[in-house]
Amino acid sequence: MHTSTVTTEYMKLSVSERIQLVEDIWDSIAAEAPDDALGLSQTQKAELHRRAAEHQADPSSAVPWERVRAKLFPDRT
Repeated sequence: MHTSTVTTEYMKLSVSERIQLVEDIWDSIAAEAPDDALGLSQTQKAELHRRAAEHQADPSSAVPWERVRAKLFPDRT
């Protein structure tokens, strides 16, 4: 199927249907990809562990998602 035809077809879907389509595509990619193709690098894993430890040491340092979203997207609040 030609790319412009695919674009035309998926744009006919509702937002929730397109989100579901993206999830389905991602799941199919994850199922077919080698185990390490979508995994995190050792550096990324180390950073996640560092951040988790930092949060456990001081949970009050976390910023609620609502505040982050309002700062990133001030026109959507």
